[in-house]
Amino acid sequence: MGVFTELSDADRMSIASTYGMKVLTSVIGIANGDTETTYLFRTADGEFIVTLFENGAEPLDLEQAFETMDNLFAHGVPCPKPRRTLEGHATCRAADHLVAVVDFLPGSPTKSANAEQCEGLGRVMAQIHSALARKAKRKVSSLPSGSIHGALVPDNIFFLGNEVRGVINFRLRHEDYLVSEIAEVLVNWALRSDGGIDPVGAKAVLRGYQAERALTDSEKDALSGFVLASAARHYAGNDDGNRLAEFSMAAYNSISLDMFR
Repeated sequence: MGVFTELSDADRMSIASTYGMKVLTSVIGIANGDTETTYLFRTADGEFIVTLFENGAEPLDLEQAFETMDNLFAHGVPCPKPRRTLEGHATCRAADHLVAVVDFLPGSPTKSANAEQCEGLGRVMAQIHSALARKAKRKVSSLPSGSIHGALVPDNIFFLGNEVRGVINFRLRHEDYLVSEIAEVLVNWALRSDGGIDPVGAKAVLRGYQAERALTDSEKDALSGFVLASAARHYAGNDDGNRLAEFSMAAYNSISLDMFR
């Protein structure tokens, strides 16, 4: 069931003051969900997304997410620029909720990405992997690992036309094999109704990714196995368990070396 927290005039002015916003002109509730309430604050010096977290968020988690976004923003990744309070904090409290603020980004999600959008998504995914890898030297292994976004699903990617203009929700960032996120993206963005991976969308994702970061031979060899695991999680989580094996194998069999060309 969705939730939505109303902000009083006093709450709105308190948030604006805490973040040094000048001349608050309008406040618009733009979304509701199970874990957060979102507002668009329009001010004389810009537009900002103000999020009130209903539960499960801790200041330290959001501080870490802000550090990630600061790093990615500095490397040209199209994520919102985090805004800190005048005292330098990532969060404040208003209406008995934890609050975070970022710059507004234009664009909107899509449920059916075309090839050009998929290529842009692949490119941005590689930029994220590469930028986060710069923060520390990784142990060399046969299968590269590092920090991944963790939730590159359609709701978290904003397009303006065919261009990726926004990547949001970095709270699930974690360490994993980089190819695991590539597999998740293929399942989330190119899965057909028969369980197979659409070759046009998959090729576009991989083409965009490799324009920024070349996949190793070990990653190419491992991708089908990770797609199998990702597809199985997808069908198990969507109450499709009766056809999980059939559809997951269809996804697995869809991955071929031709997709990397």
